[in-house]
Amino acid sequence: MIQANTIKAVVYDPQEITPIVQKFLNIPEVMLFTYTDEDQFNTIINKFRMQYKSKEIVLFKKFMGRIFQMCPGTPKMICCNYRLINTGFNCLYNCAYCYLQIYLNSFGIQLFSNMDELYKHIDPFFDEMVPGMIYRIGTGEFTDSLMIDELTGIGAHLIDLFAKHPSIMLELKTKSDNVEHLLNIKNKGNAVIGWSVNSSRNCDLYEEGAATLDERINAAARAARAGYYVAFHFDPVILYDNWKADYQNVVKVIFEKVPEKSVVWISMGGFRYQNPFVETVRKNFPHEQMSTGEFFPGEDMKYRYLWQQRVEVYQTLRNAITEFTDHPYLYMCMESNHMWEVVFDKKFTCPEDLEDDFSSHLYQMLKNENRLQIK
Repeated sequence: MIQANTIKAVVYDPQEITPIVQKFLNIPEVMLFTYTDEDQFNTIINKFRMQYKSKEIVLFKKFMGRIFQMCPGTPKMICCNYRLINTGFNCLYNCAYCYLQIYLNSFGIQLFSNMDELYKHIDPFFDEMVPGMIYRIGTGEFTDSLMIDELTGIGAHLIDLFAKHPSIMLELKTKSDNVEHLLNIKNKGNAVIGWSVNSSRNCDLYEEGAATLDERINAAARAARAGYYVAFHFDPVILYDNWKADYQNVVKVIFEKVPEKSVVWISMGGFRYQNPFVETVRKNFPHEQMSTGEFFPGEDMKYRYLWQQRVEVYQTLRNAITEFTDHPYLYMCMESNHMWEVVFDKKFTCPEDLEDDFSSHLYQMLKNENRLQIK
């Protein structure tokens, strides 16, 4: 859980004291600053830049963009049509490979004061759902879903909202072990708590501030015992001399501690980046070794490990996982149709093909477990 002294100050509009804002105003020993217009807001932020670290300040603003949207994916790759709920920008953790370093340049942890308006954005989607389809909706695209969720209450709110829709599987993605406040929720629906995982070596080198690998897996085991589905994301896989044995061991530890029937999906993705990223990451993390390998631009102009290296990564993880179970859906993030054919012998021509295959797997799983009806 987040420690109270991690947050030094909270900045908010006194005209926007929604329930999520009110919770932060009650944190002991946290300085409170108000603003009434954009100029005043910017003045406060410029002052804080000189005094505090970005991750010590929580900023509340009304989000005027799309709270609910389709994952943008990447051109010319087979994406899975994941749907996103935007709950905030920036993260408490300091992962060296995080693309937010070049995507966002804002100061502070920004949370949206108008999350209570979520229903306005999602209600039209409920009317558009196709019978028989299982939809995956998740948080954590631009922040960590659970890093301070015991304060925001967003996770519990979303679980309650989607528990009414058995054909939707809500995923809360995290690198934390912050699950205790969610375990006793009675109606979890088909909620999923998902963890980004890496080898212990890569967690230690590149995921500053996040929970350790063991802490994440133990939290997943607790969540599974409490009745949640869980998921794991081997993304990004970062190669080094002993990567294969280390990643195989991560899979082994997961299935030693987490019941395989609780694991609904596992994703895989090799380390990849857009060209400007390298300069930024080397400036922010001068001792990193991620970008020293051999990379080649793909059709979408993202730099990736060479083809055969990626094939070996995906086949290694696929084989390690299927030694324990065939229950979760295994998929690759941002890979080509050719890669899908080589690794999984599946011929996908567009994202909808992958979405349909994914949905069919989940539908059969939920049907077998009698979880297509609201309990």
